[in-house]
Amino acid sequence: LLFEEAATLPCTGVTAWNALYAGRPLRTGETVLVLGTGGVSIFALQFAHAAGARVIATSSSDAKLARAKALGASDGVNYKQYPEWHEQVLALTGGPGVDHVVEVGGAGTLGRSVEAARIGGQVHLIGVLTGGEINPTPILRRNILLRGIYVGSRQMFEAMNAAISLHEIHPVIDRVFAFDQAREAYHYMKTQQHVGKVVIRIG
Repeated sequence: LLFEEAATLPCTGVTAWNALYAGRPLRTGETVLVLGTGGVSIFALQFAHAAGARVIATSSSDAKLARAKALGASDGVNYKQYPEWHEQVLALTGGPGVDHVVEVGGAGTLGRSVEAARIGGQVHLIGVLTGGEINPTPILRRNILLRGIYVGSRQMFEAMNAAISLHEIHPVIDRVFAFDQAREAYHYMKTQQHVGKVVIRIG
């Protein structure tokens, strides 16, 4: 990997790996829902696709959904076009819902993520992005496993790297900025135009 690619692994990459493999591990043929096209979601898409899972992606941009499909997503849902996007996810699965949700959307998406998961499915809350009050009733009603994910262990990191090597996965880098462009890089990230990671190169 390039240094810029490798720099994305210790935080973003292993976080996605933790979500899919540290609880009840993802199995071939299962369905994964990823929210958006940021770093963790794109890594989860790549890992799930390599494992033979079906991936559904959401985004506010049809162009980003096209990029997600090029990376292996089977379906995309534009949440601006379909504000109740969980209903589209349920329709795409024929009713039951998905096996895994990689939840990075924040306080406004958790309820829909739970509704999009199948009975007994898993919703992986990434980092501290999801907050606010949680109504436990839908979680209990659907027997959902809600997992808090915050990076991962060295053991997970080594297992992830073995999979990356085997499947020749390359992290998706949207743009690379020089160190003296760090302020511009953060402004760019705030626009949410990126797909994958934004990297700042030192030196």
